[in-house]
Amino acid sequence: MERKHNKQQKRHVRSGDTVEVIAGNHKGKQGKLVKVLTKKDRVLVEGVNMVKKHVKPSAQNPQGEIQEKEGSIHISNVKLVDPSTGKATRTGRKEDEKGKLQRYSKATGKFI
Repeated sequence: MERKHNKQQKRHVRSGDTVEVIAGNHKGKQGKLVKVLTKKDRVLVEGVNMVKKHVKPSAQNPQGEIQEKEGSIHISNVKLVDPSTGKATRTGRKEDEKGKLQRYSKATGKFI
């Protein structure tokens, strides 16, 4: 009988990373990753793909308003920025000295 594992797939980016958009209308922009939406394979990048959201009037906000917030981008359209060089790089995984899998920059070979 085959077992089903509910393990999350590893991603090349995590929340808090600095990323660069490599495709779409915001190509070339860099920003901090706010959130990774794993089930939809999308990410929210700070200051990129801003959308307007209309909020209905309520007791706390009797006027209502138009809020501007980040829209999601597909995870394949962002690339991690290497902290040592400041340039976008491809990433891989390899074991460090302690035997733990770590992300590394394929351009420089250094651990991130």
